[in-house]
Amino acid sequence: MSENIEAGSRSGGDIEAGSRSGGDIEAWWSRALFYQVYPRSFYDSNGDGFGDLDGVTAKMGYIASLGVDAIWLNPVMVSPMADNGYDVADPRDVDPLFGGIGALDRLTDAAHAAGIKVTMDLVPNHTSSAHPWFQAALAAGPGSDARERYIFRDGVGPGGTQPPNNWVSIFGGPAWSRIDEADGNPGQWYLHLFDAEQPDLNWDNPEVFEDLEKTLRFWLERGIDGFRIDVAHGMAKPPGLPDMAAIKAEVLLADIDDDPRFNNDGVHDIHRQIRQVFDDYANAVAIGEVWVYDNEQFAQYLRPDELHLAFNFRLLRAEFDAEDIRGAIENSLTAAHIADATPSWTLANHDVDRAPTRYGGGDAGLDRAKAMTMAMLALPGAVFIYNGEELGLPNVDLPDEALRDPVWERSGHTRRGRDASRIPVPWDGDAPPFGFSDNPDTWLPLPADWAALTVEKQDDDPASALAFYRRAIELRCRRGEFEGSTIEWLDSPADTIAFRRDGGLVCVLNAGTRAIALPDGDVLLASAELIDGELPPDAAAWLV
Repeated sequence: MSENIEAGSRSGGDIEAGSRSGGDIEAWWSRALFYQVYPRSFYDSNGDGFGDLDGVTAKMGYIASLGVDAIWLNPVMVSPMADNGYDVADPRDVDPLFGGIGALDRLTDAAHAAGIKVTMDLVPNHTSSAHPWFQAALAAGPGSDARERYIFRDGVGPGGTQPPNNWVSIFGGPAWSRIDEADGNPGQWYLHLFDAEQPDLNWDNPEVFEDLEKTLRFWLERGIDGFRIDVAHGMAKPPGLPDMAAIKAEVLLADIDDDPRFNNDGVHDIHRQIRQVFDDYANAVAIGEVWVYDNEQFAQYLRPDELHLAFNFRLLRAEFDAEDIRGAIENSLTAAHIADATPSWTLANHDVDRAPTRYGGGDAGLDRAKAMTMAMLALPGAVFIYNGEELGLPNVDLPDEALRDPVWERSGHTRRGRDASRIPVPWDGDAPPFGFSDNPDTWLPLPADWAALTVEKQDDDPASALAFYRRAIELRCRRGEFEGSTIEWLDSPADTIAFRRDGGLVCVLNAGTRAIALPDGDVLLASAELIDGELPPDAAAWLV
């Protein structure tokens, strides 16, 4: 580091990420940049107010212009949409809302023609209550084979009027709903860790995996390149379904130690079964949504016979604080290294507040989001960016009547849910819905003050968030300094971090309140204009 940088306050040795890539160090996903597309909020091709798959295809040129390697599509399978598609009624077809299976074929063809892979959401923890299996279970009654596909239990207390245990739903309220039985029999209860219209499957029943295997092969044979596995730390339930020691609903951004609902040992047997299917498709990737923070436990999901990649949300959870950011990076790399696996990074998705809002909002929030993006893109492994992130979109404060997330109702209007980060993408024009749809009545309303954030406005502005993201992604893709699996922590002032990739790239992030001198080298990119050659607060820089 430059002698102008105050030395000694933050230093440390090398940290190496895992090198295994499913037996092939050149696996396409090992350093891929995935672009998460929330289809109902991306682009509406038919004027019904909902984005659809033909809309994604229509914008494939834009996606390609970002320089991404793959798309991750949120659920598009047949669903009553109680939870925006995460309640699947037919896992081997596409819902008409999104244009049917032909629309997905058109999207896949267009993406592949552009050199972009396509991955889909897979929801193995539960089905929709409209799924034929669950409807059969309701009709068959207690003790039937049909009910053994789900988790039905008798209630406790007089007349079985109380739930089988004290588990609560992630969305709020109890995790059990009671079914009224005929002929005077007391109603059984069924488990749903999410909405009541999302009954949990019984993964102790071999029929459940047999059906999932059919689903996996159906889509992989159709040309899908992999899956993001929803609630990959769920599925397996502990024997006896013991009570929770501490009642807590929201677990996404909280630790789940000693939570019997998740991260049970049996889940790894399930992932081994799933991996055996993936091993028949050489280039397919299995990506787990794993809200687990203990490094040893997280690493178990990345063993050679389980997932290829797993979302490590430590960086997303980190405050804009140098110590917190460094700790998140160190822990994420350590977890991957334990399993000799590829690390993955993300700052945003459809379940959490958008980064500019999470980092304080306004100009400062956007500046910090850009700085964090540079730190993320400088790290070894795979990266996930959420649509709209490249436009600097913040959360939107929606009126109560506009809220669609089931969290709002299930929590008794105490939690507003995730709609604020799912607002449709603004494409062009000066007024809502900014080219997202021909229909002004969009499924979630766009705010009028997004006129300056449209793709059209940012496209030709070299100072825009979009221009910044495109440039950063291009450099990550093209420059050899981003190669390698090791980072070395460098001395830097308090409230900053600095590290060097083994390819030679140096990344410096300033989370302090004063500008700092940069180390020797040429500045490849900075997230904010330098001040007399120094890096201002809330900014990051790459040097070579």
